[in-house]
Amino acid sequence: MRIFLLICRILVGATFIISGLIKANDPLGFSYKLEEYFAESALGLPWLAPYAVALAMMACLAEVVLGFAVLVGGRMKLATWSLLVLTLFFGWLTAYTATCDPFSKYEVTVNGITELRDVTCVTDCGCFGDAMKGSLGRPMTPWESFGKDMILLVFVLPLFFFRKRITFNKWGDDLVLLPLAVLLLAFYCWVFAWWFPLLFTLVVLGGYLLIKRLVEDPKGEWATAAWVALATVAFMWYGLAHLPLRDYRPYAVGRSISEQKLEAKPPVNRTYVGYRNKTTGEVKEYNTAEPYPWDDPNYEHVPNSTRVEVVEPGIASQVQDFILYNADGDDLTEEVLSEPEPVLLVVAKTIGQTRTDCQPAINALAAEAMQAGWKVYGLTSSGYDQSEEFRHSNQNMFEYLTCDEVTLKTVIRSNPGVVLLQQGTVRGKWHCNDVPSFRKAAKALK
Repeated sequence: MRIFLLICRILVGATFIISGLIKANDPLGFSYKLEEYFAESALGLPWLAPYAVALAMMACLAEVVLGFAVLVGGRMKLATWSLLVLTLFFGWLTAYTATCDPFSKYEVTVNGITELRDVTCVTDCGCFGDAMKGSLGRPMTPWESFGKDMILLVFVLPLFFFRKRITFNKWGDDLVLLPLAVLLLAFYCWVFAWWFPLLFTLVVLGGYLLIKRLVEDPKGEWATAAWVALATVAFMWYGLAHLPLRDYRPYAVGRSISEQKLEAKPPVNRTYVGYRNKTTGEVKEYNTAEPYPWDDPNYEHVPNSTRVEVVEPGIASQVQDFILYNADGDDLTEEVLSEPEPVLLVVAKTIGQTRTDCQPAINALAAEAMQAGWKVYGLTSSGYDQSEEFRHSNQNMFEYLTCDEVTLKTVIRSNPGVVLLQQGTVRGKWHCNDVPSFRKAAKALK
């Protein structure tokens, strides 16, 4: 049993640590996923949306702290109860996601009148943020995520039922548990093509070993928990105050938006229709790609007989919604992506929520960029009147184009943020807190 519990501790601890750190890398992105769940058309909890960022950070913090708690044997009654509740909750959430019917309706009362509206199904639970998509090419499906949670539950339950056998690690426990957990984390880091979680874990474990030498039990357990929490919060703060340390999204520095648009392949469908021979009464199905009696007076179309067969599902581009329109409704996407000169994009996701404290730095960068022959555009999902008012009040000397809000959220986790393109390839991205000088921005070009 002791060996089995050690295996459970290593698997559960390392998995919770990597899962929490990947989300903690991009807490804003995780909060966007929570907002999808909170929507009235999903779980019906819109009142939680304003707290999405705080809840996202709390969830990330809980995963990382609990992962380390299992590895070091700290406060196992509290830790195992929390692990069980968290695993069951994630299991319920992924099951809800997997079984959601996109054709179902929900009732809503507007001005005393009951209406039926479409349910919104969250297709990606966000269990590993954008990491699965960015490293392995696709996110986990809801059923795959549910399966992962159920497998994890198999290893959490023994820890819960036999928690009294697990105490704060002795040095001998550390010699067995910690190296094996680090090896498993190294494997996870290899899968996700990101080695920072391994470095983070080594630093945190180093702090834990120091605490054990300096602080006696039971204070050592609480001191270890505080140290892990402090390190995790500092990491999350960095992602919020600057940009995620690792960018898995299709707009990461070095990714070509132009090339990704070319990766898309439309689906290949085959359409069939039914026609009845008026003389014989025979009904036959015809492929519309081949000759069929649509103009033969001896045949009549059979109502509701059209059938579409998917031959090839096609491939959707991850940047298919990156479409830019000017005030006249003209599509300038290709013009911006093919521009031979560098293009500076000032992304103001929604004008009403855009920060203004970094506007002077943005204006200074834009002015020098335009003098050097660069193109400069603002991007927003807000309407023309709002963007014009904002442009004048903040003395922006560049035109604002419109783009889908979700796309702009994906492009950069800052409102506003600065993106530098060179013939459709992302060369630099900067948070509002880190708006670069023109010289620094120019160094990002190749």
